[in-house]
Amino acid sequence: MKGADLKRAILASEGRTVCSENVVMSQPYDSNITNAEVAKSFGADLILLNAFDCIHPIVNGLGENTTNPVQQLKDLTGRPIGINLEPVDETAELLEYKTELESGRICSVATIQKAQALGVDFICLTGNPGTGVTNKEIKRAIKTVKEHFDGLVIAGKMHGAGVNESVLPDDETIDAFIASGADVILVPALGTVAGVTEQEFHVVVKKIRAAGALVMSAIGTSQESSSQHVIEEIALKNKMAGVDIQHIGDAGVGGMAPPQNIFALSVAIRGLRHTVSMMARSIKR
Repeated sequence: MKGADLKRAILASEGRTVCSENVVMSQPYDSNITNAEVAKSFGADLILLNAFDCIHPIVNGLGENTTNPVQQLKDLTGRPIGINLEPVDETAELLEYKTELESGRICSVATIQKAQALGVDFICLTGNPGTGVTNKEIKRAIKTVKEHFDGLVIAGKMHGAGVNESVLPDDETIDAFIASGADVILVPALGTVAGVTEQEFHVVVKKIRAAGALVMSAIGTSQESSSQHVIEEIALKNKMAGVDIQHIGDAGVGGMAPPQNIFALSVAIRGLRHTVSMMARSIKR
């Protein structure tokens, strides 16, 4: 699907889309398969690859003789595959030691074009801890991505990424992201970032959706490895706020959320019937 088709499909799902993020360089949950396959089997609709190097594309669990790991994952899972690209702000004043990234993980014309050639379905412009990604650079990166990529574009922050700025986007940031061409605005899931109230969150979600963009809430604060009860509570609060995609992060064993938490998130927002359908359905259908 092109970006517009994928956006329409997510909108039609009425808040029942699950995105599982996993670290491609970690030892997989099971050494014989990829984390993407595990996440898919527990109900994930979208797979987001973290630490994916567009210049030297590797996904652990696929083997060494893979020329296009993105296409192979799509063949194995039948799911749209996305990657993180990080718009690093070299002038940002950090609150912690800076994490230096390989050039293949930083958002640039070269990495965007490589993502397009690999068949990536969506690009998420965000920042890992300590990388120095700022909203200012995310806004600039959105325009560049739209010029060289025809998939879905997600933009925003799950946490501070080492920078002392608001994680929940303000009106100016929302307007700038959407004007630059973002299809989906990423926001921290309710209950994951200190000081964000339900009222503030509801206002932000309504503003984004009224402007024609979708919203993805992200559990990117290691709470993806919390108890299933916590995951279910976060899931229901975000669905009540009107979130379109619910993301669950990669801070668990093997660089992915515990599989039972992906399942719990899925059941919470769409029930057992839809969850079992996603888990059991053959990709050949």
